[in-house]
Amino acid sequence: MNKIVLIGCGNVGMSYAYALLNQSTSVNELVLVDLNKERIIGEVMDLNHCLAFAPNKIDIKAGDYSDCKDATIVVIAAGANQEKGETRMDLIEKNSKIFKNIVNKVMKSGFNGIFLVATNPLDVMTYLTYKYSNLSPNKIIGTGTSLDTARLRYMIAEKIKISPKNVHAYVIGEHGDSEFVPWSNANIGLQNIKDFLTDEELEKIYLDVKNAAYEIINRKGATYYGIGMCLVRITNAILNNENSIITVSTYDENNDIFIGLPAVINKKGVKDKIYVNLNEKETIKLKNSIYAIKEAILKL
Repeated sequence: MNKIVLIGCGNVGMSYAYALLNQSTSVNELVLVDLNKERIIGEVMDLNHCLAFAPNKIDIKAGDYSDCKDATIVVIAAGANQEKGETRMDLIEKNSKIFKNIVNKVMKSGFNGIFLVATNPLDVMTYLTYKYSNLSPNKIIGTGTSLDTARLRYMIAEKIKISPKNVHAYVIGEHGDSEFVPWSNANIGLQNIKDFLTDEELEKIYLDVKNAAYEIINRKGATYYGIGMCLVRITNAILNNENSIITVSTYDENNDIFIGLPAVINKKGVKDKIYVNLNEKETIKLKNSIYAIKEAILKL
């Protein structure tokens, strides 16, 4: 029995729930938890009315923290939203307090499953989940740079007119302003990406990816569909024991931080990390990203 408890039913949380309902998954039960009790009752009613046309039957209900006891995955999408003019790191004080309360309540239920975190600043919140829960780090997964990687593959695919599924490139590092693309490892099929695009074109794509969230927030106030799909992708990799490689925020024991790197995801959480061979410039960028996350944690 695969049970998901979703904590935080705002735009991101409900985008995840709706995407989950629309895909063929092995989820048996979905429990919604939020401070606004009346809203989640309405959300549950709305989602249940979709079941006649959904690919699978899912038992969807409103609940509370006691439901976490036997959950396979607890997804945390709660927290303050990133406003116009704010960086993800600007949310750190507000969301660190929210997370301490949430994680403590989840752990009091007896939860021993996998945490999946979507709240910004992502890498810091994932780290705090690890510290507050005292669970093994392989059981703590942040969405990391999975959304940035999806944006990257889409933009490359649009530029050279090919399916995003055949773009093998990743964004790694902080899910934030210090993230970067290790272009030395990027390929279209088996061919290096620099056979298709110039350095100037690659730099523009990188900047468009990095600034995508700001562009969306300026236009519609928030981003949520993309991260909702990323959460479903990671959920499926866990529940189906896929051993799939996804750029999630995972624990770096050498630096005592969580950071976005390609990792093998299965029913145990993070099975392995895929270490990317970086050139000198890329190594410096990764160190900058590590430093940015460390500095943010130290502020707490």
